[in-house]
Amino acid sequence: MWKVIMFAKLVDVLFGCRHARFSFPVTIRGAKARRLEAAALTGTYVVCLDCGREFPYDWQGMTIITSPERHRERLAQLAKHVA
Repeated sequence: MWKVIMFAKLVDVLFGCRHARFSFPVTIRGAKARRLEAAALTGTYVVCLDCGREFPYDWQGMTIITSPERHRERLAQLAKHVA
C-alpha cells in the first residue's frame, strides 16, 4: 500500500496536476483558515475535481497559485508601488 502512495507522490512531483476542472474558490475565515495548507497563503483555495488536491487561490489575480514564492514576490512588488 505504501508503495502505491509513494509512486503517486512521485508522479505528482514530476508532472503535477494536469486537471483543469476546479471547484469554485472557497474562503475560510477565522482560526480554520490557517489549518488548511492551501488556504494558509491567501485564505482562499480551490479543489481539483478530478484528483481532490487543494490549491491556493488569488482573488485579486483570479488565478490558482502554483508557486507560493512567486506570489510572495508579486505581493512585495505591489506593496512597493502602493507605498
